[in-house]
Amino acid sequence: MSNKPPFLGFGLGLRPQHYSEILEGSPQVDWFEVISENYMIEGGQPLRMLDKICERYPVVMHGVSLSIASTAPLDREYLARLKKLAERVNPVWISDHLCWTGVSGKNTHDLLPIPYTEEALTHVASRVAQVQDFLGRRILMENVSSYVSFKDSALTEWEFIAEIARRADCLLLLDVNNIFVSAYNHGFDAEAYLAGIPAERVQQIHLAGHSNCGDYIIDTHDADVIDPVWDLYAKAIARLGPVSTMIERDDNIPPLVDLVAELDQARRVAEAALRREAA
Repeated sequence: MSNKPPFLGFGLGLRPQHYSEILEGSPQVDWFEVISENYMIEGGQPLRMLDKICERYPVVMHGVSLSIASTAPLDREYLARLKKLAERVNPVWISDHLCWTGVSGKNTHDLLPIPYTEEALTHVASRVAQVQDFLGRRILMENVSSYVSFKDSALTEWEFIAEIARRADCLLLLDVNNIFVSAYNHGFDAEAYLAGIPAERVQQIHLAGHSNCGDYIIDTHDADVIDPVWDLYAKAIARLGPVSTMIERDDNIPPLVDLVAELDQARRVAEAALRREAA
């Protein structure tokens, strides 16, 4: 497999609401992340817009339907369409989630949790390796937010993720908001999670907002990043060093200028964390 990709800086998720603003201006965004499935189509306006974005910015692909932890066979048709899109986009990297998304051929359009067991480790690591072989590149696996846990789990989430990365020789997309959400929901130590993640494997960081329902938090991507998540991000950067970072927003999407302002905050938080670490 190829070496670890470069540091890209600070990016945003590409959303149709912002196509015109991006192409007609020069927003202070270093790169864009696209949802792979939105462009795994035959022609049309979305692909034309994506082609124009790719001419001006580095782009990475982020999937939501790989279902890497499913017990169903890998979807070879899906993988072929993913590879075809990658050949068109030439993304800096490709990522998806450490989860399963459906059963009996039905996609739930949700990111479902898995038990952290040796059996699951062996199964998922093998499937990640198969996907990487098919695509001809290393991929990034992302930690998901979760709302239930399994009695059979023998490992912590961070131990499981670290071992998946080691066995499959893949990279990681560390979602800091998801760590915060799951730590709140399950009562584990978010800083212990960060300490257990192999720094050399982390290629990208996600930041996002969520909905606090009192007894639990839901990862909704519909609000600004909150201060405790910014604090956790600072701790992540202090431990990991510079990591390509982007902000996800999938609902209540504000004007691009507002997202760029929030992205500037990510830059400031990261720079301050690195200065403190170097002092």
